[in-house]
Amino acid sequence: MATTSKVLVRAAAATSTATLYTVPASTTTVVTNIVVTNSAATAATFTLTLNSVDIFTTSAIAANSTAMFDLKQVMATTQIIAGFASAVTVKFHISGVEIS
Repeated sequence: MATTSKVLVRAAAATSTATLYTVPASTTTVVTNIVVTNSAATAATFTLTLNSVDIFTTSAIAANSTAMFDLKQVMATTQIIAGFASAVTVKFHISGVEIS
């Protein structure tokens, strides 16, 4: 059994729902950290789901700020992380561990 810590997502948000990460075949993923940044001079909102379950729904993020969340969420093969924001100045950085 191989365990690999890795960046699962490092991307700018789209303004409509997009798949950000899919758990690979024969793999279990544990999401451990989510960082959301907003580099704009105005506030924005973001939404993130783990396997179609809302984790953050239209959550506000202030201008020029960063929000950090620690969690331990297990995801099975083919499950997805999806999300979007009200502006492309919002960026997602999601870390975790893949176990295969």
